[in-house]
Amino acid sequence: MKKTGTAFRTAGTLAATAALTLTLSGCSGADTTAPSAVRARPATDVQAARFGAVDCREAKCIALTFDAGPSEHSARLLDILKEKQVPATFFLLGERHIEKYPELVRRMADEGHEVASHTWDHKILTRLEPEEIREELERPNEEIERLTGRRPTLMRPPQGRTDETVHALCRELGLAEVLWSVTAKDYTTTDSDLITRRVLAQSSRDGIILLHDLYDGTVPAVPGIVDALKERGYVFVTVPQLLAPGKAEPGEVYR
Repeated sequence: MKKTGTAFRTAGTLAATAALTLTLSGCSGADTTAPSAVRARPATDVQAARFGAVDCREAKCIALTFDAGPSEHSARLLDILKEKQVPATFFLLGERHIEKYPELVRRMADEGHEVASHTWDHKILTRLEPEEIREELERPNEEIERLTGRRPTLMRPPQGRTDETVHALCRELGLAEVLWSVTAKDYTTTDSDLITRRVLAQSSRDGIILLHDLYDGTVPAVPGIVDALKERGYVFVTVPQLLAPGKAEPGEVYR
């Protein structure tokens, strides 16, 4: 969750303490739906996974997600994911990210990852007027669709902050909100080993892992996270794969 460079690192650090409870819960009071509950209500139009069909009703699945890219580290991350044959879900920022690295957005989609929205400028949606929220949601969707040919169906609200107004606009725009159950708080450290330990300590079946590939310590931690979780029997999937054969519904919140 970043604007850019040092400025965002400072903002993220200042926000970390105040948002501690929120970060751990993934939301401030919103009702959320677990992946297992979605799978119990199957949809009929879910496509097979591009990394091979995985039935998370049987497999021990976990989803790796990255916020606030693309960044200078994203190409290396994509190399790692390709080497290890791990799909991820990328919640991308528009201003200074999608704008700066359009080729990486295309590559994410081309290599089978789920490309989703983290808003245009990382504004806290619950502090905005409805038309401002709409702009924050529509602009990245338009750019992602232009670059990849596919309009996002998932979004992650900055800091996980959402409310009924956000839900209503997401429903109108065809977006489901996705929070998280595992966070390494990688915005507070450059220690890759610590990031790895935090993820492994919190991970469980149907987990949604939140990381940020724009921080210096995060991408170096990914190989160790992937290898350790595979050793524990986890199968990595995108968020839509985690929910299949069910499907995320616009205006609903998932964690």
